[in-house]
Amino acid sequence: MNKNLMLTLVSLMILLIIPGSVLGNGRAGQPAENGNKPNSDRRDEAPDFQNVSVHDPSIVKDGDTYYVFGSHIEAAKSTDLQSWTRFTNGYTTPGNVLYGDLSQNLAGSFAWAGENDSDSKGGFAVWAPDVIWNENYLNEDGTTGAYMMYYSASSTYIRSAIGFAVAKNIEGPYTYVDTVVYSGFTRDEAYDANSTVNKKWTNTNISKLMDNGTLAGPRPGWFNNNGSYANGNYPNAIDANLFYDENGKLWMTYGSWSGGIFVLPIDETAGRPVYPGKDGTTADGRLVDRYFGTKISGGFGKSGEGPYVLYNKQTDYYYLFVTYGWLGADGGYNMRMFRSKNPDGPYVDAKGQNAVLPGNIDHSPYGIKLMGNFLFERKVGDPGTGIGVGYVSPGHNSAYYDAETGQQFLIFHSRFPETGEMHEVRVHQMFMNKDGWPVVAPYRYAGETIGKVNRQDLIGEYKFINHGKDTAAAIKKSVFIRLNQDNTISGDVNGTWKKTSQNQAEITIDGFTYDGVFVRQWDPTSERYVMTFTAMSTEGVTIWGSRLADRTDGEIVADVVEDLTLGDTANVISNLALPTEGSRRTQISWQTSDSTVVSEKGVITRPEAGSESVTAVLTATITKGSITASKSFTVTVLPYKEAGLAAYYAFEDDLKDTTGNFGAGTVTGNRIDNNGGAITYMDGENGKAAVFNGASGIRLPNGLISGNAYSVSLWLKPEQLTPFTTTFFGARDSNNWVSLVPNGPAGGNTMVWSGSSRWYDAATGMTIKTGEWTHVAFSVDNGTIMVYVNGVPKFTGTNFPNIFTAVDAGFSLGVNWWDAPFKGIMDELRIYEGALSAAQVADLARTSQ
Repeated sequence: MNKNLMLTLVSLMILLIIPGSVLGNGRAGQPAENGNKPNSDRRDEAPDFQNVSVHDPSIVKDGDTYYVFGSHIEAAKSTDLQSWTRFTNGYTTPGNVLYGDLSQNLAGSFAWAGENDSDSKGGFAVWAPDVIWNENYLNEDGTTGAYMMYYSASSTYIRSAIGFAVAKNIEGPYTYVDTVVYSGFTRDEAYDANSTVNKKWTNTNISKLMDNGTLAGPRPGWFNNNGSYANGNYPNAIDANLFYDENGKLWMTYGSWSGGIFVLPIDETAGRPVYPGKDGTTADGRLVDRYFGTKISGGFGKSGEGPYVLYNKQTDYYYLFVTYGWLGADGGYNMRMFRSKNPDGPYVDAKGQNAVLPGNIDHSPYGIKLMGNFLFERKVGDPGTGIGVGYVSPGHNSAYYDAETGQQFLIFHSRFPETGEMHEVRVHQMFMNKDGWPVVAPYRYAGETIGKVNRQDLIGEYKFINHGKDTAAAIKKSVFIRLNQDNTISGDVNGTWKKTSQNQAEITIDGFTYDGVFVRQWDPTSERYVMTFTAMSTEGVTIWGSRLADRTDGEIVADVVEDLTLGDTANVISNLALPTEGSRRTQISWQTSDSTVVSEKGVITRPEAGSESVTAVLTATITKGSITASKSFTVTVLPYKEAGLAAYYAFEDDLKDTTGNFGAGTVTGNRIDNNGGAITYMDGENGKAAVFNGASGIRLPNGLISGNAYSVSLWLKPEQLTPFTTTFFGARDSNNWVSLVPNGPAGGNTMVWSGSSRWYDAATGMTIKTGEWTHVAFSVDNGTIMVYVNGVPKFTGTNFPNIFTAVDAGFSLGVNWWDAPFKGIMDELRIYEGALSAAQVADLARTSQ
């Protein structure tokens, strides 16, 4: 036999014998999905993501570096859209990275809104900047070309202003030039709460525009009958976005909620708007205002903000992105899209509906919904760890088109399931469907490129998301579908599918056809590259799919058995969450050996304080198809623990701890580590109480709490409620803290708010009142938190972070490192080792001893 032929045959035999897992096909026995050939594997490395928190990120590229600028004077940069580095210092002033002396530099805008005024009392509110390079801008020194930053300064939901500043270097410092659009002005003299700003229109730039002949005077329609600002028809002057049209002309779109989104041409040499000067309507009936410009979206007080326009030469369309809903973790923020042949509209969605609302109607059917709250849910037995990957309130996006590569990107901020108000920047690639609409990739950008895909690699099971058209806060969790060999779709939804061209997807479900693409992406949960699809219908609904590796029923049951856990069952103090469904609809049922200890639903019965621990066995039965297996857990339930008083500050004309366990508190300024400030005393809920003047706080001794079982009880009588202001604050460091806030980030709720590796919101579903005494308490017992208002339990949750793991954690009243100080009265602060019972908290709320 020929020697070369013999070596070839031997090699082929070895390849047939070696298992696929040894050859690196991904998960054992499974084909990988990383090549254009069926079952090929490119062995791509995992992406290296470095995350930043920049709210309302607006993207601009300088050389080979991408920048995002956002609210609260935050910004970051990246060379690959994956690894970001922050380079700013927030509202620090003087010495602000972007603005130098922030207060002095932007004084022209702050005279109207944004500094120590109304909703920005005690701080600043500088939001949603947009940076653009303008080669034609005429600088003061006679040179041309500058980076221009258009920012928003705001004091209420309607009293705002848009100003701009310029710099030769993209990272600043930026020098103030002018304030160009005002909103929230009134016909007559008027003032907002906590404000000395006269809102009359004569205190805006309108008078100056009258003097130079641009405007004849104020438009009567700007005002309601009582002289207030008619915000149902006219905008809140925030969220500016600058863009060039196909002819190189510069435009600014802006606006938020209220009367909708408007657009104005911009004089490139001066950077100022070219105001229409006259009122009118467009050919399709949209409002043209002498000052605000042309309306292009929204109206009637419906949610809609963060406009961003991107022109695409290939389709010759201007794409308008706006965000509906409320931005908080409980708000259902979601991104919408429209398009137009003209920069000033009309912008329409896939159904041809105008972005400008026809009246005071439900606006959720309008616009293509690109993305809302979702979770590619990880079930027990699925690859990876955690709950899966998803977003909460993703929105206020910008967009970028790379002329060299033809790639399009969507850049936005998002919160995340079960992490509270923590937010980060995310970048997703977009692809054009057959109708010239961008569709958004399901997973964040990891360097993927779109190319030819093979039909064989598309067949299989997928996690499936339908984003719908609603603006609800509920998270849409993935369901299971299968793309079958015969081009049918089965599982939780039914329909048909096909691949057209190299990568185009056509999916029909319940009579609706969705057009998009198939593309391989990095799935961060399974940590592998998987086939995905993204598509949208003419109804403006987006669907996503993420393919699962092929597994037999036996392998899936084994995966569930291996992965199933109940955490630490040797020290149980709260009800257990018993999963009833595992990977790919695997069923899990439970039995208990003693229902007086733990029920088959996971409900525990804790022994009274002083009793012994009790034990029972929970057994899970896992079933998929004809395959069944079981797994047992020994559960030890601990008795209640008596809570002992560790510190008691009664505020009887002093800051002493009456137990003698700790030292006295000390007065601070408007931050936890500032000098100065003043605390006075007056009659309180019991004897005297401490009076906080809105510029002072109390630094308590270090180490008041050390451990993960504690309780805090106090009486509060706020004079005013400002967002995020703390009453009781404790921190291991600036990244690990617990704060009791009367007006918190979850819809203004009174709540316990914690920041650590993930954020935690323990919201009470209510907001305590000003001018009234309210008893507020919370207990933490090894991850279980309970929050009480006037002795009534208002929140119960698990997995509360263990913050006080050090003996020298710091504590304060009324101040932290960031937010406006508390203004009001506090009394009867008690700190306990151990968790108080509900009865004990109720007793504290009834009596003042």
